[in-house]
Amino acid sequence: MSRILLDTNALIWSVREPTRLTGAWRDLIVDADNDVFFSSISVAEISIKTSSGKLAMPDGYVAALVQSGLAELPLTAAHASMLETLPWHHRDPFDRMIISQALVENLAVMTSDAAFASYDVALV
Repeated sequence: MSRILLDTNALIWSVREPTRLTGAWRDLIVDADNDVFFSSISVAEISIKTSSGKLAMPDGYVAALVQSGLAELPLTAAHASMLETLPWHHRDPFDRMIISQALVENLAVMTSDAAFASYDVALV
């Protein structure tokens, strides 16, 4: 069993362009033995990009994610406090919060962002 947190890019692809996910990634997401999470941080990032016209997402995509079996991971105080000691290898605040969540919750991150490898976080 794996515990996986989808980075925002993997989350967007899973909703809009599932064929951009590798077959191995799709298999991990749909495997009922795995605990797969999406972050409330990703929803905030997507909402900001959608409202600014930089991204289009289907209506009701969050409800569809939950119905598909993905679990929401809210940002907690423990996640937020990890940001204070997190090295500044990556400057994107959304990615830094996702990395913090993964470290606190001992989750592997599914991402195509090479900058995540600079952190002591498991990657898919």
